[in-house]
Amino acid sequence: MEPARITIFDTTLRDGEQSPGCSMNVPEKLRMAHQLDRLGVDVIEAGFPIASEGDFAAVQAIAAVIRRPIIAGLARACRPDIERAWQALKDSARPRIHVFLATSDIHLKYKLRISRQQCLEQARDAVRLAKSLCQDVEFSPEDATRTDLEFLLQIVQAVVEAGATMVNIPDTVGYSMPAEFGELIQTIRQRVPGIEKVTISAHCHNDLGLAVANSLAAVAAGARQVECTINGIGERAGNASLEEIVMAARVRPDRYAYKTEVVSEQLFPASQMLSEITGVPVQPNKAIIGRNAFAHEAGIHQDGMLKNPLTYEIMTPHSVGVPDSTLVLGKHSGRHALNLRCEQLGYQFERRELDEIYRNFVVLADKIKHVEDHHLLELIRETHAGRRIPPTPVADLPLAIAAAAGSGRDYPQKPLSFPLPAEFSPSGMPVNPMAEHHSEQEDYLWGV
Repeated sequence: MEPARITIFDTTLRDGEQSPGCSMNVPEKLRMAHQLDRLGVDVIEAGFPIASEGDFAAVQAIAAVIRRPIIAGLARACRPDIERAWQALKDSARPRIHVFLATSDIHLKYKLRISRQQCLEQARDAVRLAKSLCQDVEFSPEDATRTDLEFLLQIVQAVVEAGATMVNIPDTVGYSMPAEFGELIQTIRQRVPGIEKVTISAHCHNDLGLAVANSLAAVAAGARQVECTINGIGERAGNASLEEIVMAARVRPDRYAYKTEVVSEQLFPASQMLSEITGVPVQPNKAIIGRNAFAHEAGIHQDGMLKNPLTYEIMTPHSVGVPDSTLVLGKHSGRHALNLRCEQLGYQFERRELDEIYRNFVVLADKIKHVEDHHLLELIRETHAGRRIPPTPVADLPLAIAAAAGSGRDYPQKPLSFPLPAEFSPSGMPVNPMAEHHSEQEDYLWGV
């Protein structure tokens, strides 16, 4: 059976830009939009046209030149917003007006100061107006997860009848739990007449760290569009992370038998571009695209990586556009990784010599955290002259087996950025010539 197709709606340029410190000017938005096009997203929400002249100009510019994906513009459920959005989008090859209106009682009472009936009528009328201008209309009941269920169902039915082609269910404040959010999507599918004619979308925020989990739960329950951002940027704690959603389905097709059109090799370049444009770095341990996502310092992990990357990596760095895995020399590193780096720097040691260097290395690493090449060279000179050998050319190094979970097939091979020695074999052949004199268990412990 063909996997279900999931539409990736990228809102980096709209909701993501609302993240404090992440605003972008027109040229920056246009540059990022081109990268999102290369990434293969299905929908680019380019901005909120009525918010400012700059946002209008950005949406208009993106709509004029980015032709493959749908270009969406956000609008509140009122005539000025909707007409302004259409003015910005009208030159798009595939325009979409995205209308939203809060529906929870707390928003109706304190923010909008309108009744449920007024909300229902405003939502219906706004969708009708948008539909008269643009064939593709999305409606979002803001704060849907804190909205009374029966009223939410009424709102969804009203906008479907008014002509909405996409109904988005936002967890605006990141309040929902995955099982709960999945049940909400199922309930909408079961109880709203005509819902089978439209696509259900999910838009989740990360206030409790559950945006990606909630998005995946929505997909499992029948949602076929996911709204997300590069690096997970967005209001407060951010939006669902695009790269995490995409790679969860790629790595675990046994659990998420869905496909997207995203070119995963463009994930890291997109992340880097966004960080460069906004000046907001990615946290080091961020899944998929963080600096440590494919870095290994612990000796046990490094030993496993040198024998077969499948031991500690469930996807290849190349598959998400990261240049290489890295082995970081620190106080948790073992002799195996240290010996490898020494050989790459042109030094080869007997076991006892390496033990002495390793002891001094651990002391140094405990003080300075990360040992760079110049530190290691100085330590070698101080500890032992060593036996100098020609450094191994990186181009001549064997390739590591690509890591991909549960695939049962070989993936394209590529070298680790901490290059593998000439003796390396993915089947676990010893790196050091003396290792063959030790048992497998001793070699494993020596590698640690």
